[in-house]
Amino acid sequence: QLQLVESGGGSVLPGGSLRLSCVASGISPERYDISWIRQAPGEERERVSCLSSSGGSRFFADSVKGRFTISRDNAKNTVYLQMNNLKPEDTFVYYCNAYRIVLVKYDYWGQGTQVTVSS
Repeated sequence: QLQLVESGGGSVLPGGSLRLSCVASGISPERYDISWIRQAPGEERERVSCLSSSGGSRFFADSVKGRFTISRDNAKNTVYLQMNNLKPEDTFVYYCNAYRIVLVKYDYWGQGTQVTVSS
């Protein structure tokens, strides 16, 4: 059964760190572009970071450059988002997305994990 499961969210003080994990089952993350996308209720989604299927290309939104990193462990079918120097404006639900187009579009989402940055 195909599934993306995020974990690692929580509450943290400003300046703190969290590492989000996205564990894939039923697919191999290295065959997909994996993105972390965040969203607050009633607001538009923001693509925070993306790791290409080849692993050779990484994207970071300007709002997180220099603070967030993305990585992948193929043996564990897991993609990570390391978030450092967190700010209150990083408070969102973070979703993992796996995307590829091979004749047809494949677009899978996890259930999301809440990140709250507050003093």
